[in-house]
Amino acid sequence: MVMARKEVLVQLDDGLVAQLDALAHALSINRSELIRRATKALIDAEVVAKADQELQEAYRRQPQDLRMAKVGLEMTQATLNEW
Repeated sequence: MVMARKEVLVQLDDGLVAQLDALAHALSINRSELIRRATKALIDAEVVAKADQELQEAYRRQPQDLRMAKVGLEMTQATLNEW
């Protein structure tokens, strides 16, 4: 499937462009592909960070039942001892 692309003008200093070009060369890709990958990685990282933050907030609103945590720990230890 071919996705439509839009050209975006981004101003970067010479040092950063040189670093991008060196990394792109080392990865055998062009600068545009490197920037696409980097942008996607940043967006993915932000999505994960947001989900993690939401999970932490949920546990703050309703803390884990310590009895359930103890049972889980005991089960884990029992399983590890069997291995």
